[in-house]
Amino acid sequence: MAHEPHDHAHDHGHHHHHGDDHHHHWDSADYVRGWLARDAGRQGERAPIIARLIAAVPFARDAAIEVLDVGGGAGVISEAVLEAFPNATVTVQDFSPHMLAAARERLSHHSTRLRAVLSDLADASWAGSIGGPFDLAVSGIAIHNLHDMAVIAACYDGVRSLLKSGGAFVDYDHFDRVGGVPLHQHMLKVAGFASADVLWHEHPTAVIKASV
Repeated sequence: MAHEPHDHAHDHGHHHHHGDDHHHHWDSADYVRGWLARDAGRQGERAPIIARLIAAVPFARDAAIEVLDVGGGAGVISEAVLEAFPNATVTVQDFSPHMLAAARERLSHHSTRLRAVLSDLADASWAGSIGGPFDLAVSGIAIHNLHDMAVIAACYDGVRSLLKSGGAFVDYDHFDRVGGVPLHQHMLKVAGFASADVLWHEHPTAVIKASV
């Protein structure tokens, strides 16, 4: 996989040394453009999994729900939510301004129902800048990128703190790359979710629904 040359010497944060297969440079607009082009090729395999995530949302399709997309990047999951729930409003959170710009562009026809918030899930205070509370949190192939189990646990704490009573968190991720599905179910319960059910699992990926 060829990367654009990076002459800028800013490999500084924890986000740069632990990509699943290669280094990620989310602070580079060129890198994000190339990544998005490659990612578009993954949509065929992801579409049925995203459909499972949407089907697991415990709200009526016409409900006016407030939704948080955690690590939402370019807005693939946000788009699915906005299209399935025409009265929903979505806050997409990510730490890359280039990704959020791509999300705004992708979802421009839904702009009245979309907020974008720049924050870093690896910073324990990330949840404080998000607003809320929310009826629903969703996430797609994002949280495992934190890699550190304590940081992931703190992220789950943050998600739980942002949800209303009766809310849910539906998370589609590569759980088996960071400790395995049962560990994440346990971590979600430790974070205060009443249950954490596996809806679909095909190594290394699963969809887990955690209910408040």
